[in-house]
Amino acid sequence: MNTAEAKRILETALICAQQPLQMRDLRALFEDEVGADTIRDMLLALQLDWTPRGLELLSVASGWRFQSRPELRIYLDRLHPEKPPRYSRATLETLAIIAYRQPVTRGDIEDIRGVTVNALTLKHLEDRSWVEVIGHRESPGRPALFATTRHFLDDLGLNSLAQLPLLDHPAQQAGALEALGAGEVLSLQTAATDSPDPGAGSAAQAAQGAPAAADLFDLTGSLQ
Repeated sequence: MNTAEAKRILETALICAQQPLQMRDLRALFEDEVGADTIRDMLLALQLDWTPRGLELLSVASGWRFQSRPELRIYLDRLHPEKPPRYSRATLETLAIIAYRQPVTRGDIEDIRGVTVNALTLKHLEDRSWVEVIGHRESPGRPALFATTRHFLDDLGLNSLAQLPLLDHPAQQAGALEALGAGEVLSLQTAATDSPDPGAGSAAQAAQGAPAAADLFDLTGSLQ
């Protein structure tokens, strides 16, 4: 198999995928006959090939995916003009503290914010698959330790927490998450979810976290 044909297979698999594909998935396409380094080179080549187009190939925490470019979101939103629910400032600051200080307990979050954390706030973030309990602190009551998930990174279009802006204050961190949501997350939200074209549908849903990512776009009003 020549490189051009291998790239074509890789490209097709990524466009049709319903979620990000990890390296082991991509190697499985070629029954492990193509090495990881060669696949990475092809992925970089595909990124260049798609540079002038409306979709981009991106590496996120869960793997590689195609997604629409952020600057096109204004047009794609016209297909589904309904607005996603807005998060409150308290919710966004709680999420920011978990993202920047993890693992943290509910008590840690309250100490940093200076106010009591509503249990429903943490439950809502867990329901969105943005945070999860990863253990318990060995202290009286063994409080739960919260951390962000890969789903959270995928929704922000990030590979790792190291890509978050370095900020100290919870309000600044919350603003940073808002900015990332506006500039880095998928532009295609739930558009084409029911598309009869398998390729178009999966490209539009480039990550299953797209609806959650879309929520971050509309936090500005809640933060003012």
